[in-house]
Amino acid sequence: MTASVLTIIASSDSWKSTISYEIIKGNAIWRFALVLLVILVTMALGRIMQYGIESYARRREEKRGVSVVTLILKCLSKPLYVAIFALGLFVCKLFLYFDDQEGIHKAIGTGWIKIAKSVGAIALAYGLFRLVDVIEYYLNRWAAKTATKLDDMLVPVIRKSLRITIAIIATLFIAETILGAGQIKTILLSAGVGGIAIALAAKDTIANFFGSVTIFADRPFQIDELVRIGEHLGPVEEVGFRSTKIRTLQGHLVTVPNSVIVNSAVENVGRRPFIRRTSNITITYDSGQRGAERAVEIIKEVLSNVPEINTAPENPPRVYFSDFNDWSLNIYVSYWVRPPDYWLYQEVNERVNLEIMKRFEAEQIAFAFPSQTLYIEKG
Repeated sequence: MTASVLTIIASSDSWKSTISYEIIKGNAIWRFALVLLVILVTMALGRIMQYGIESYARRREEKRGVSVVTLILKCLSKPLYVAIFALGLFVCKLFLYFDDQEGIHKAIGTGWIKIAKSVGAIALAYGLFRLVDVIEYYLNRWAAKTATKLDDMLVPVIRKSLRITIAIIATLFIAETILGAGQIKTILLSAGVGGIAIALAAKDTIANFFGSVTIFADRPFQIDELVRIGEHLGPVEEVGFRSTKIRTLQGHLVTVPNSVIVNSAVENVGRRPFIRRTSNITITYDSGQRGAERAVEIIKEVLSNVPEINTAPENPPRVYFSDFNDWSLNIYVSYWVRPPDYWLYQEVNERVNLEIMKRFEAEQIAFAFPSQTLYIEKG
C-alpha cells in the first residue's frame, strides 16, 4: 500500500516536472520577462484609453449634449480595455516558442491561442452588450413621443431580448473555440433532443410568451387603463413576457397569465367616452298629473344646468314619466357624464340628487317609498 502511494506521488512529480520542462524548453528567461512586460503594458494602456475615452465623452456631452457619439464612446470604453488585453495575449504568443508539432508543447501553444480568442470574443460580446443601451436610449425617446404607455413597457422587453441573444451567441462562439465545432454540434444535437421534452413541459410558458407578443401587437389596453379581465377589475400596472399585473380596486395585485388574457374577453373600461347613469325616481300618487309633469320638468332643468352632463344630440339626457308602480309614480332618468372620470361622475350625481331634492321640496312634491294602504269595508 505504501509503495503504491509512493509510486503515484513519484509519477505525479515526474509529470509536473515534464510539463515544467516542456514549457521552459526553447524559451529563455527574457522571453517570459517580455510576456510579463507586455501584459503590464497592455493593462496600463487599456486603463489609459478607457479614462481618456470617458473623459472625452463627458466633455463632449457637456458642450453638445447627449448624442450617438457620446453614447457609443461611453458604452465601448470598458469593452475596449478587455479587447486591448486580448490583443496583448496574442502579442505575448509571439515571444514564446511553441513550434513543435506534438506533445505538451503544442497543446500549450494551441490552448494559448484559444484563450486569447475567447477573451477577444468576450470583449466583442461585452461591447455589443453595452451598445444595447444606445438602442434603448433612442427607443425610450421614441416611446415618450407616443400617446400609448404600452410602448414604454416594450422597450425593456426588446433590451432583454437583445442582450440574451448576444449572450447566447457569445457563449456558443467561445465554446466552439475551446471545444471545437464537432463537440459543439454533438452538444447542440443532444440539447435539441432534450429541448423537445423541455418545450412540452414549458408549453404554458411558450403560450404566455406568444400571448405577450399578441398584446403588444393588438394593444387591447394601455398601462394605467382600467380593465376588466374575468372577475378582476383594476388598472394595468405592468405587461411582461409571461404575465400582466392588474391592481384591483381593493388594492390587491393580481398577476394574470398572458395566454389567459389572449383567450378571454377584455373589457377596457378606461376607454369609454362617458359614464352613463340610469335611475328611477319615484313620487307619490298624491302628486297627481300636474305633480308628475312638474317633476319631469324640474329634473330636465336640473340636468341642463350641469356642465359635465353630455347634451349632444346623439346622447342627450332622457327624462320620462315611465310607469305606474304599485306604490308610486315612476320617473325614468338617464344621462351621460363627460369626461369619464369615476370620481367626477360621483360628484355630478351628488349635485344632481341634492338639487332635485331641493326643487321637489320647494314644489311640495313628495318622494314615494314602499308602502301599502289597507281599506276595510264595513258590511
